Amino acid sequence: MSTSARPIEPVVDTAHRLLEAAAEAFADRGFHATTTRDIASRAGLSPAGVYVHFASKEELLYQLSREGHVAARDMLRAAAEGAASPTEALRAIMGRFATWHAEHFRVARIVQYEFANLTPEHRDAVLALRKQIDAVVRDVVTAGVASGEFSVDDVPDTTLALMSMAVDVARWYDPEIKRTPDAIGAAYADLGIRLVTG
Repeated sequence: MSTSARPIEPVVDTAHRLLEAAAEAFADRGFHATTTRDIASRAGLSPAGVYVHFASKEELLYQLSREGHVAARDMLRAAAEGAASPTEALRAIMGRFATWHAEHFRVARIVQYEFANLTPEHRDAVLALRKQIDAVVRDVVTAGVASGEFSVDDVPDTTLALMSMAVDVARWYDPEIKRTPDAIGAAYADLGIRLVTG
């Protein structure tokens, strides 16, 4: 390995450490009550170290939100593309999305509850990602209606209801409860199918 390549990995690692520290701090204290000093301390850096990687506390919030939405979008696309039918696709989407919101409930809560603290430009970027996520689900519901597998009068409203169900898991989930993320995912997969076939 050349000496010029050596610094790259530590820089990436430090940025991720800062994102993890920001997620913990925002989850514990909320965006407004969290300072860059809090974040730096959790990451084992000086306060000035934050600004080497991120321009502001809001930039950290945006990166957390962006990464969470990109991961969710890619996960749902993979679920839809790997399914043999709209029913299987929706079952996979609902199961994975609900499970993800339980497994990553701290970040998911930040993304949902601190959204208003993003700059208008960053809100627009996140909203664009949300539209892409919505489109994956809407396309599956539309395909299910076309194939006769689903009985849905209003595809946009049904899509919103399906996504809202899964996202809401992050609000109430607690690791101390007896239900595992996988069990929650399985239950929500069944609920999603019942919503479009009942």
